[in-house]
Formats: sequence, C-alpha cells, structure tokens
Amino acid sequence: MRQLPRTLTHPAALTALSLAVGAACAFAPLVAKAGRQAADKVAESVTYKPTGVPDRIILTFAGNPARTQAVTWRTDTSVAPGQGVAQIAPASAYPKFGEKAVSVAATSTPLQTNLSVAHYHSAEFTGLTPNTLYAYRVGDGTNWSEWVHFKTASDKPEPFSFIYFGDAQNDIKSLWSRAIRAAYSDAPKARFLVHAGDLINRGDSDGEWGEWHGAGGWVNAMVPSIPSPGNHEYGSLDPKRPKGLSPQWRPQFALPANGPAGLEETCYFVDYQGVRIVSLNTEEKQQEQVEWLDKVLSQNPNRWTVLTFHKPMYSAAKSRDNKELRGMWLPVIEKHKVDLVLQGHDHTYARSKNLRSGVNVRDGESGTVYVVSVSGPKMYDLNREQWMQRAAEDTQLYQIITVDGDAVRYEARTVTGEIYDAFELRKQRGGVNRLIERGPKTPERLRANNNVATK
Repeated sequence: MRQLPRTLTHPAALTALSLAVGAACAFAPLVAKAGRQAADKVAESVTYKPTGVPDRIILTFAGNPARTQAVTWRTDTSVAPGQGVAQIAPASAYPKFGEKAVSVAATSTPLQTNLSVAHYHSAEFTGLTPNTLYAYRVGDGTNWSEWVHFKTASDKPEPFSFIYFGDAQNDIKSLWSRAIRAAYSDAPKARFLVHAGDLINRGDSDGEWGEWHGAGGWVNAMVPSIPSPGNHEYGSLDPKRPKGLSPQWRPQFALPANGPAGLEETCYFVDYQGVRIVSLNTEEKQQEQVEWLDKVLSQNPNRWTVLTFHKPMYSAAKSRDNKELRGMWLPVIEKHKVDLVLQGHDHTYARSKNLRSGVNVRDGESGTVYVVSVSGPKMYDLNREQWMQRAAEDTQLYQIITVDGDAVRYEARTVTGEIYDAFELRKQRGGVNRLIERGPKTPERLRANNNVATK
C-alpha cells in the first residue's frame, strides 16, 4: 500500500485535510445548482471577431503548383493595406531556418461582413523548387502566425492522393468538423482538398465562414484547397441583395484566373502531377463555360482528367434533375473521355460505373465515372436510379483518391472510418478505362440514423 507523505500523517495535517474535504463537499451542491443555470450564448460578433493576429489561414493554388503557392489570411483593420507580409524558407530540422526566409508583400482587400469589417491578405510565393518542403508564416512584421509546412508538387507525373468532400453546408462546427479531421487522419499526406460546393449554408454569413475555417483549422493552412461554388455560395442573409457570388469568396480564396471572362476564381483548372483538375461553376453563365471547357480539355497534356462542380450531371435525390445543364456540358465531357466527375448538391451518395449518356459502357469502350457525395449532416432521400452502382443515404462521407501512373484508386469512407465504397480505374490502350470494383460486400443503403443497414 502506498504511504502518505509524512507531512500528511501528522494529526494537525489530517485535521486540516478533513476540514478542507468537508468544506468542498458542502460547496458541491452549490456548484451543481449554479451549473444548471443556462449560460449566456456568446455572440457571433464576439466569437468570430478579427484581431491583429492572423487567422483563417488557407492555402490555395493560383498558379503552377510545382513552382508557386498562394496563401490568404484575415486580420482586423489595424493591419492596414500594405502591411500584410508572408515569409517563406526551405523547411529544415534546424530551428533557425527562418534566418534565410524571404518576405513577400501581400495584397489586401477590405471586407464588410454582417459581423464586422476585416482585411483579407493574400500572398503568392513564386520561383519555388518542385517537390520541396517549405515553411511559411504570415503577419504584419510584428504579429505572426506559426511557421507552417507545405510541399510543392513535382513537375512530372508522380503518385499522390487527394481528398474530396461533398457539401459541408450545415452544423459545420459541430458535425462537419469530424469529416475533415477524419479525412486528414486517414490521408495525412494528401496533396490537396476538393470541395464540391455548398461549403456553407448562407454565402454572406461570416459566422458560418468562421465555422468552416475553424473546422479545417491548421489543416487548411497545410493542405491546399480546390473549392467550387455551389448555390449556397450564392445565397444571402439579406433577401434584398441581388443573387450573386458571396462577397467573401474572392477575398478568402486566391484561385486561378484562367477561366472564362467574368468567372475568374470560380471556374478554373489546375494541373497536378499528371492530372488536370477542372472546377466548373454550375450557378451562372453555364453556356459560356462550354467553349472554354472544350478548349481546356482539347489542350490537356495529362494522363488523367478530373472535373469537379456542384450540381450533378445525374442527380441522386428525389425530384431533382439538371437536364438543361446536362444538355450543355455532357457532350463535352463525353467527347474528351473525362475519367472522373466529383459533385455535390443532392445530400446523398451515389456512384456510377463507366457511363456514356447515362448507360453503362461495355468493356473496351470509353466512359466516365460520376460521383455525388455529402460530407455534412444535411441529408435527402435517395432516388434509386439505374445508373447507380453504389448508393447511400443518411451517411456522412469523404473520399480519398490516389493517382498512381495508369491507376486511380478511389475510396469512400464514412466519418467513423469505415470503407463504404471503393474501385480502381486502370488506363488501357486508347485511353479507355477498365473499372475494377474494390468495395466491401455491404448493403447498398445505410440508415445511419438508427444504425440499421437496409437493402
């Protein structure tokens, strides 16, 4: 038996200890009673108030991922335009690596939100070395963020993984946060994050953007994001405001300006280690994107092509069908034998085989795999269609996709880590893909709300 310290075995000490314990026990009911009183809710204007210290730090691609990297962050107005600065140096185990850091001036954008006035600062690092680990920090020369690592892309095709999320949208802090954190835990070496629209529910709600940035936290600062706008990025708290892109979109995401005129940073493409990733905007000027997409895919030097956008070519939820959009975009997708299309909007999960015009193709023929997914907690009823190879409802998911030479491996996982769906695409002669099912033998539909699986 463990002996008490001698100081505690003295009678006087034991008496004092007894009195102290007794007093604590007598006070306990008062504490418990006080704990039953409802606390005042902290106002969003307080919770998400900007300060002079950088927050909402996020990496994005604005140019060649092998030689450039963009970063954006937020402060209050005490950091005036012209004061924002980022520093970068090759990362090293030597803790004084920052002595060799290079400073890059940031451009600043004042933004009046529904909660406050903030300054968003963006800097682009250029002239970087491919396939190299860097450390960077952002600030104003006095108030700095921590040093954060990122790695540039290789300038040639090499294996890599990325993570794809369907709509986050609702209850972002409480429930979507577990999706992005579980995904990062499963794929900590992922090279970027794809968000297929409806990142939040109301496009001009600074509180919701605060939840989204808070859920991602330092992951957003380490792993670049490729976001596409959804219809809720065009939504508003003010019914009198004309429908349009959230005023917070461009200030907080530094994205490529290689899209059609008027759609810069909402329609764009990025080439990454043998893959062309094209983000389209389903919310406006859809016809203007047809000619641009045809040109981008005609001039594609990469082995693989992935498209991502919000409203799907083939809908998965009841009473939904984007027939007009499909009529415009599908001919271009099929003309160029796009490999994989990653979508959101329908708040269910559905994945096809290789399709052409909604019909499964035969072996040896070209086709495209379409995915609709949801990562947040808002759910719709599934409408089972013939094109669906796998489907689920009431289930939060994220997807880990790995590109490795002539193979693309895909896994859809629940936020509790189970693999729900998986397949592999094998590139064959003539650019035709062979689809190999790798998924577990589980029921097609999950009723996660009562933990019962049903057919």
